[in-house]
Amino acid sequence: MTDRLLLLDSASLYFRAFYGVPDSVRADDGTVVNALRGFLDMVAKLIPLSEATHVVACWDDDWRPQWRVDLLPTYKTHRVVTAVAAGPDVEEVPDPLETQVPLIRAALGLLGIPVVGAAEHEADDVIGTLATHARMPVDIVTGDRDLFQLIDDARDVRVVYTARGMSNLETVTDDVVVAKYGVRAAQYADFATLRGDASDGLPGVSGIGDKTAAALLAAHGDIAGIRAAADAPDSGLSAGVRAKIIAGADYLAVAPRVVAVVRDLDLPDVARLHAPDADSRAEAEAFGRRWGAAAAMGRALSAVSAAAG
Repeated sequence: MTDRLLLLDSASLYFRAFYGVPDSVRADDGTVVNALRGFLDMVAKLIPLSEATHVVACWDDDWRPQWRVDLLPTYKTHRVVTAVAAGPDVEEVPDPLETQVPLIRAALGLLGIPVVGAAEHEADDVIGTLATHARMPVDIVTGDRDLFQLIDDARDVRVVYTARGMSNLETVTDDVVVAKYGVRAAQYADFATLRGDASDGLPGVSGIGDKTAAALLAAHGDIAGIRAAADAPDSGLSAGVRAKIIAGADYLAVAPRVVAVVRDLDLPDVARLHAPDADSRAEAEAFGRRWGAAAAMGRALSAVSAAAG
């Protein structure tokens, strides 16, 4: 079997599981376990689909790092429930999901899937580092388009995009990004910076939408090239576009660092999946029964065992 690394954008997947599986799914004690059961079923589907031999659940140790907020104060502001001076702010998470997140993390441990995070960084940064330094093909599973910036056809780094649901997964390569947005995957972070993204609190450059952003990147390569063109009277930029880029200069000076994922974190090596031994399997099965997810846990165990060979 050819080695392949599967990187799970864990929060993206457990939010999708929570909203995609009815909250009538409960353990015997009445605890809502829809996200747990849905997440386990995702794992059971994704491992064989990707033909993964290595799997990492990438975690938000800090979903809104202060260094990103210092650069761009609007970053994810709308998701903050409580500001915390000495640590990560509290994110808006529905109560029935919040109680399931530790269960999901525990389930991953029982399956032998490492949970990897990094202080003062998001799961995106963990994914960026692992994908960049992997010595094997990589599938990144996420509903976050920002991770399109990591796609690299030459190294077989793909995104398995979940926006249309688990029954409609889309494998995104560089050609797909070009067809959809008119930019190469390597330009996607600059594209997102220019046009903005309300879901992340990125205002974008006022008056610059998808088509203009794509045209600017096609002509000038990246944001640095676009800013240089705006400063050069004979660059071919229209007066209107030049004025918009100049007006957005302060934003463009900081936003690219916010949008670009970090690729150089100090992270542990990724080990190959191992089939659970009898004791580990029994413990995982007992956990599944306790939390009303016995069948889903069984499917996930089977997927891990088959992948481990």
